[in-house]
Amino acid sequence: MAKEKVKNNEAKQEEYNAKSINVLKGLEAVRKRPAMYIGDIGSRGLHHLVNEVVDNSIDEALAGYNDRVVVTIHKDQSVTVEDRGRGIPVDMHPEEKKSALEVVMTVLHAGGKFDKNSYKVSGGLHGVGVSVVNALSEWLIVEVKRDGKIYSQEYKRGVPKAAVKQIGTYKSENTGTKTTFMPDKEIFKTIKFHFDTVSERLRELAYLNKEVTMTLKDETDGQEEVYKFKGGLIDFVKYLDENRTPIHKPVYIEGEKDNTPVEIAFEYSDSYSENIHSYVNNINTIEGGTHLVGFRTALTRTLNNYAYKNGLIKDSNKITLTGDDFKEGLTAVISVKVMEPQFEGQTKTKLGNGEVKSAVETLVGEKLSEFLEENSSIAKKIIDKCMRAAEAREAARKARELVRRKNALDTMHLPGKLADCSINDPEHCEIYIVEGDSAGGSAKMGRDRRFQAILPIKGKILNVEKAKINKILENIEIQAMVSAIGAGIGEEFDHEKARYGKIILMTDADVDGSHIRTLLLTFLYRHMKELITSGKVYIAQPPLYKIKKGKEEHYAFDDDERDKILKKFKADLKGKEEVVVVEGEEAEESEGTTTTKGILISRYKGLGEMNPEQLWSTTMNPETRTVLQVNLESAAAADKIFETLMGDAVEPRRAFIEKHAKYANLDI
Repeated sequence: MAKEKVKNNEAKQEEYNAKSINVLKGLEAVRKRPAMYIGDIGSRGLHHLVNEVVDNSIDEALAGYNDRVVVTIHKDQSVTVEDRGRGIPVDMHPEEKKSALEVVMTVLHAGGKFDKNSYKVSGGLHGVGVSVVNALSEWLIVEVKRDGKIYSQEYKRGVPKAAVKQIGTYKSENTGTKTTFMPDKEIFKTIKFHFDTVSERLRELAYLNKEVTMTLKDETDGQEEVYKFKGGLIDFVKYLDENRTPIHKPVYIEGEKDNTPVEIAFEYSDSYSENIHSYVNNINTIEGGTHLVGFRTALTRTLNNYAYKNGLIKDSNKITLTGDDFKEGLTAVISVKVMEPQFEGQTKTKLGNGEVKSAVETLVGEKLSEFLEENSSIAKKIIDKCMRAAEAREAARKARELVRRKNALDTMHLPGKLADCSINDPEHCEIYIVEGDSAGGSAKMGRDRRFQAILPIKGKILNVEKAKINKILENIEIQAMVSAIGAGIGEEFDHEKARYGKIILMTDADVDGSHIRTLLLTFLYRHMKELITSGKVYIAQPPLYKIKKGKEEHYAFDDDERDKILKKFKADLKGKEEVVVVEGEEAEESEGTTTTKGILISRYKGLGEMNPEQLWSTTMNPETRTVLQVNLESAAAADKIFETLMGDAVEPRRAFIEKHAKYANLDI
């Protein structure tokens, strides 16, 4: 047996030789593994293509050569991005022996952003940019205006159809690049661009680059938006706090330290949550980094020093202001330009440059001190706000201690209604947070006990958007979630300590279920945000319908799927027997009595209506279920939506609902 085994291994080793090594030339690697370059091949990756081309135009703006970007979504879902930058060079590349334009469009890691004489700073994370867009497009046409001439080249799936050629001349002083591309249907699951998704990024870039006008046109329905914000970050902060009540005018800080340009705007509102967005070279650093640390440090020290110096904090208060106290109600945007940014973290969007911390900390300390001295009334309002936050923090500390004492009395320190899993490795464990005891009971019986935990919650949890931390910690259902997940809450939260690799929200497919899911997501976003940014939060997709013909039954997750199954069943019965379709409660009453001529369509009103076997096969079995991962594409947009839907202001919520009502699936 041993000899035979050795012989087989030798045969396998002989098969692995030079012929086994595949060399992917040009852009073949991108088409082979597109998700490595754009994240995925769904809607998110599709929209990423637009961002890659736009980022090139913004790099021209950062270099001081572009003041206008126009994005057009055409009726056939091709997209054009046009700018007034310098135009991609078209002369012969000395090493590649072809036009520099063709090199940029067809070679990975080729571009001017690697030459600091061309771009002092640039936005792209990896330098793959427009060549990846070219590779993943069915066709792409690029036009360049330079030196009074117009040049063009066309590509098919990343391969040039011909050499770069001159197609005309122009007399104006405007130079620039115009790129039109059609995403490849062989690559992407769907080719449908959404106006709102594209506009979020363009709006953000317009705030960050106040000298640039961003225009978005959609020829499919005639929509058009123009974004131009002369106030820059000040306007950005006002936009973020549009549904809150600010307690003072925005503080604006701009300057340069150690060759690092820094721009910051912030204000305090009457809300309880912190809302900070940080950027490096226009990249949203959702995990923060050294620039954010520098800002926090300077803010805490400067405000504390001012408060003590001016007698706003007295020993009789018996309260010491900490960094946490300066966060409540704070909305801030931090934008820095770094020549050689070092990114790290879970999503590679956490700045690691140590020198940036010092630059931001020094500049903020100097500028903020001057502002406070010149605006004593604003300084007093900020300190008063922070003092109230300190009082709430002290109450929250007592609430945490109470929670800990209660947990210490419980076996395993876990909530009693949690049905835990037997495996201890978080990477292989998941917890379902389930709406209602009835559904929780079915989930407990239907689950795989080895790796699936179930935590039922009663009704609608507290809306944390309108509550201080001490009130949040007093909520029984929130206490249960905090204890079960086991990673703390707020500033104490550490997603790496989470007891589960997946946190799956499972609520009914109705209006109440959607509301409960929104409340849960609001809580996770505000107090366990790293769960979302690290990709650990999911939404279960229970079926809406069960369609049954005789002994054959299928589940449908939306109306379109229901109609497809119904059409197939009708086709199967055509010409044989009479087709009878029974829906709703009548279908449920007919269960078990139907013959082959009948089609029953049962509409599930809630998870509790499914027995354990049905819940497992449709919603919980990893091999057959569908779960949606909650991503954080734009932190600013996410914050805006949470504040709109869950905040105090009624009018913005009404306007949002009226605008998006046509996308809702409501049972009335």
